[in-house]
Amino acid sequence: MANEFYALMGRMRYITRWGLMRNTFSENIAEHSHITAVLAHALALIRRDILHMDGPDPDRCAVAALYHDASEILTGDLPTPIKYYNPDIKVAYKEVERIAGNRLLDMLPKELRDSYEHLVLEDDGEVEPIVKAADKLSAHIKCLEEQKAGNTEFDSAAKQTWDSMKAMNLPELDWFLDNCLGAFALNLDQL
Repeated sequence: MANEFYALMGRMRYITRWGLMRNTFSENIAEHSHITAVLAHALALIRRDILHMDGPDPDRCAVAALYHDASEILTGDLPTPIKYYNPDIKVAYKEVERIAGNRLLDMLPKELRDSYEHLVLEDDGEVEPIVKAADKLSAHIKCLEEQKAGNTEFDSAAKQTWDSMKAMNLPELDWFLDNCLGAFALNLDQL
């Protein structure tokens, strides 16, 4: 390979999310990764600075979130109902993501591979809960925005993402839901 990693990262904008749903506006994985990074950073800061709890470095969380869907550059975005249809499919798809992630890592200069490995393979156990919470929160915010636009197609997804977030039992996520989420229902004049 000839160091194609960065060029492929730039192609994240071509991978559309929510492919099985009627969307009022499309979302690609570059946009999703950006807001997920903002949210992961916020959750880690809330944990550290508001709740005064130990946790991963907020900057590490943000960077991990930027790369959390990198393998989808090669695999595309497999819709959640398919990805989690049954345990066998879930395990098989995790293996596909791992293979795609390693293929991406092989496109880096060998001197940089170690620096990206935990990011692309999503195997940093300390940051993973924060990034997963931010990922689910980003999906929930997309659902709220679609509902705000009158799109009832996202009603079930909104409930599912809400239930998933509550089941995480993360104090920083609960704090965000109680103190910040409501602002996403506001229009620009109200903000």
